[in-house]
Amino acid sequence: MISKSKLKYIQSLGHKKFRDEAGVFLVEGPKMVAEILQEKLLTVTGLYALQDWITANEQLVQRVSEQVEIVAVDEISLAKISQLTTPNKVVAVVTQQPLLPAVDTSQLTLVLDTIQDPGNLGTIIRIADWFGIRQLVCSQECADRYNPKVVQSTMGSIARVGFYYTDLPDFLKANNNTRIYAAALDGIPVQNLGKLGNGFLVIGNESKGISPEVMNLVNVRMTIPRIGQAESLNAAVATGIILSHVTG
Repeated sequence: MISKSKLKYIQSLGHKKFRDEAGVFLVEGPKMVAEILQEKLLTVTGLYALQDWITANEQLVQRVSEQVEIVAVDEISLAKISQLTTPNKVVAVVTQQPLLPAVDTSQLTLVLDTIQDPGNLGTIIRIADWFGIRQLVCSQECADRYNPKVVQSTMGSIARVGFYYTDLPDFLKANNNTRIYAAALDGIPVQNLGKLGNGFLVIGNESKGISPEVMNLVNVRMTIPRIGQAESLNAAVATGIILSHVTG
């Protein structure tokens, strides 16, 4: 049974202020929680789950029981601590990973300019993981990496990608020896660029695109050729198409 104080604590982790103060975040659902526990991708400090999940994962639970607080909860309590519209059997409290101390400019890096939709950010993290991108540089206006919707959208990739939040114009000016590419409506067709061994690939805001301050620092504009009549592409979709051409 979960105590009232613990229930209130877990509920508070839906807010960035309290997540950052505690240095933890929430992971939900059997698939994501099992992956993190099995692969030891992150440090889990607490598991709050329906008894049927605990029973079905008995060996896994026993393996981590000395390091992790494991509490059986009923469906009412699970609904109270879950950030999902439909709670999904288990909620894990997980230690946050530190931000990157620096950015490795020898590899291809995604640079996100004001990606504010949590679902988009989470999907971009998942796409980055798929294509082997190991670090994201985010403007201060991007969504919080540990927003529950971001975490769920990553499907576990949150553990394999590093983050660096910064003032983008200042960051790009300080790293002006690294080539900067930008996704834009006009530019070199992405299929003509070839593979990129390193550089910064800038993806802009969902509605406004890349800010003028950042675009003025770009070396190469690239575009996904449009065949139909759609005005634009979703930021995450555009990221996936571009990375499919410039990685590998």
